[in-house]
Amino acid sequence: MSLLGALVAAAFALLPLVFILIQVRDTSVAEARRLLFRPLVGELLINTVLLAAIVTVLCVVVGLGAAWCVERTNLPLRGVFAVLLALPIAVPEYVNAAGWVSVLPGLHGLWGAVLVMTLSHYPLVYLPAVAALRGGDPSLEESARGLGFGPWRTFFRVTLPQLRLALLGGGLVICLHLMAEYGGFAVLRYRTFTTEIYNQYKLGFSGASAALLSLALVILSVLVLGAEMGLRGRARHTHASAWASRQRLRVRLGRRAPLAVLALIALVVLALGVPIGALGYWLVQGSSTTLPSASLIGAALSTLVLCLGAAVLATALALPVAILSVRRRGAAAVLIERAAYVPRALPGLVVGLSLVYFAIRYVRPLYQSPWLLVIAYGVLCLPLALVTLQPTVARLSPSLEEAARSLGQRPSGVLRRIIIPMILPGLGAACALVFLTCVTELTATLLLRPTGTETLATQFWLYTSGLAYGAAAPYAAMMVLLSGIPTYLLIRRLGTLGDV
Repeated sequence: MSLLGALVAAAFALLPLVFILIQVRDTSVAEARRLLFRPLVGELLINTVLLAAIVTVLCVVVGLGAAWCVERTNLPLRGVFAVLLALPIAVPEYVNAAGWVSVLPGLHGLWGAVLVMTLSHYPLVYLPAVAALRGGDPSLEESARGLGFGPWRTFFRVTLPQLRLALLGGGLVICLHLMAEYGGFAVLRYRTFTTEIYNQYKLGFSGASAALLSLALVILSVLVLGAEMGLRGRARHTHASAWASRQRLRVRLGRRAPLAVLALIALVVLALGVPIGALGYWLVQGSSTTLPSASLIGAALSTLVLCLGAAVLATALALPVAILSVRRRGAAAVLIERAAYVPRALPGLVVGLSLVYFAIRYVRPLYQSPWLLVIAYGVLCLPLALVTLQPTVARLSPSLEEAARSLGQRPSGVLRRIIIPMILPGLGAACALVFLTCVTELTATLLLRPTGTETLATQFWLYTSGLAYGAAAPYAAMMVLLSGIPTYLLIRRLGTLGDV
């Protein structure tokens, strides 16, 4: 049953790739060579790879450093920092970029994009790193310290290897997301494959060129997935819930405590203070903030309903893939799992166009319906739900399922009575992360929203495109508010509100 469900999920995930191949099919070899070997493609490749590499490394360093300070030191105000350091995930990238550009109008190009994207995405490493540090075996570090290892040697020889899966998982999601990001880069005027694909499709210059660029992006994502598998090696998730309550040895910062506090305050101010401060300024000073409350409420309700549906769909699609990838590590399971990650590297516009293409030809009632947008959200967020569910499923003992089957339970009964009740917290976390992401999704929403339906993201983009920041501010504030709820649930789920 899990195999059938996983195949259905993989089929949804691969629809955009099938669409791209159909678009490319009618392009001659000579034309494809001409389009792919232009200087523009080389520039886009360098821009995309360079940005993804720099930001991913910086996010791992910043996220890991922040998590270690909170979990492994006697940092003052640890409880406050544990929450504040995770909250930037609730601020959409394009809202963050717009906030920074309104403060520093000259912030454009590579280093502007590196700054904004690092501040936006480091929580995707920080949160799993905190969870891994809390769930790891403290006896290993205690043994190392007992053998005379200092704090730094213990960290690099003992602690860091235990964090490898968490860091690779977070880094993979960040890297794939950067390859597909549009809104933030459009604000920062930084050209990547995604911004050029959007321009080609939206402005109608060349469908073949856009499809070939999308195919190049897919190949790039496959290389990233292969590199992540190579780095992961044979590592496995380890869980130690019984160890979490044990008192841990914490590194005493001593004279370094003020420096650590100042560094974390600076990080919070840059990642959270600037965009929230800009929003507050737009709300107070903006001359165009007077708009019908019905517009804001209607956009918020539309966003809420669509994102709740997407959260359920993406989690339902990810669950069989998670079960298959944890229980079976054969070639078929690995291929299905890797296929589920592909949509995360594609622009939402490409995913949306692929669904429009298939809906018009095979399921016409779906076209211009909210369901098509919900499906697009589900496909785009399938990788996020999968990353969240895999560690949860890995905690389940196969013996429980075997015992249930020996008592005559069918696979559907085992799923309903054994698996789902035991992984409810993980299902909730997956739904929260998908909801959080869908609230801020932009490009697929611009294309697929039914006529007359507006969301918070589309309204914000409409006003900021005309530089009407005052009118855009209420929509951004509502997005942050809606995103803050699942962010709080994620913080609780990952343990950052435990005994800090």
